[in-house]
Amino acid sequence: MINLKLIETNFNEFNAKLKAKNVGDNVLSELLNAYNSAKSAKLELEELQSIQNSKSKELGIKAKNGEDINALKDELNENKSKIATKSEQVSKLENALETLACSVPNLIDNCVPLGKDENENVEIKRVLSPREFDFSPLEHFELGSKLGWLDFERGAKLSGSRFSALKGMGARLNRALINYMIDFNASRGFELVNVPFLVRPEILFGTGQLPKFADDLYKIKDEELYLIPTSEVPVTNLYNDEILMADSLPLKMTCYSACFRKEAGSASKDTRGMIRQHQFEKVELVCISKADESDKIFDEMVACASDLLSSLGLPHRHMMLCSGDLGFSAAKTIDLEVWLPGQNKYREISSISNCRDFQARRAKIRYKDGKKNTLAHTLNGSSLAVGRTLIAIMENYQQKDASIQIPKVLEKYM
Repeated sequence: MINLKLIETNFNEFNAKLKAKNVGDNVLSELLNAYNSAKSAKLELEELQSIQNSKSKELGIKAKNGEDINALKDELNENKSKIATKSEQVSKLENALETLACSVPNLIDNCVPLGKDENENVEIKRVLSPREFDFSPLEHFELGSKLGWLDFERGAKLSGSRFSALKGMGARLNRALINYMIDFNASRGFELVNVPFLVRPEILFGTGQLPKFADDLYKIKDEELYLIPTSEVPVTNLYNDEILMADSLPLKMTCYSACFRKEAGSASKDTRGMIRQHQFEKVELVCISKADESDKIFDEMVACASDLLSSLGLPHRHMMLCSGDLGFSAAKTIDLEVWLPGQNKYREISSISNCRDFQARRAKIRYKDGKKNTLAHTLNGSSLAVGRTLIAIMENYQQKDASIQIPKVLEKYM
């Protein structure tokens, strides 16, 4: 959640950074009005409480001196009634402010380029050169059909559109990738954790999926449980409402999970193949760090995911997301896009984000910094989306006869 104190201390910058994330003027005006109303009512309450304290002391002195205190008692009772009424008003106004603030995205970092959408993202660099083919490369779903690796018809029979089944060597390669990713991340200092795939709504609130993105989540009927859209949700929230010791940070974790998304609003996008599925697998990187270490950790996470792609021989590029394409909880994000020769384009395969203290404020993740408690910084990133890595290997390592060469680093996992 955003730091509402910035409304007072630096409103112009606060306003500009939210506008850069496509937050409308009406939302900003509503937020400012709600903040001012809550602040004004709270000041009035504090004044009434100050009067109550002052008059209570006066009553004690008068009673001790044997003076008449009936009139003062009546004043205190009347003021007490005003305090109760004002307290209720303050509570309602603060709840309304918090509800509104929960729907407002994180502020962007100063280094984030301004832009409206993905078309204004900025390429930082390219890693490895795409292979030159002496034949027309096929897309992954064509290769998968020829090899018997991917079965979209039976996947749809089981669960509907945007579900698929992996078979034979395709399933073995998928498993090999998961194990290799986990081992690679462990070599970079990320501890493996295993978490539930079902979480309570307050856990999704902590990382910013609720309430804003409820339509993209799968909810269990008659239970207050949701299927996770990414393991970022449960892994970050392992430390929900906890105060950590500063010397225990950073907490660097990696996690394999299935992920479940309704893909609301993407009905016409990537309808063929495995690019955009309702159920997919991912190996995630998550870190909880001290505030002054998150930039260094961010660079480490980007390097980890990029080096993983390089170790697989997959050409890719680093893209700095512009303000209008940033995720709800992110202050800055670098996407890694892998080259897919069958599509003749780069496609996102990893997204690494620094959320600063935005998620920690919602999830109440703090650390003991000397005598005071400080909000932690949280970071997350795909390392990698397993299905898209499988696709990238199929397309980049395909042979003229439609067979697939296996990258050397995966051979022992096969």
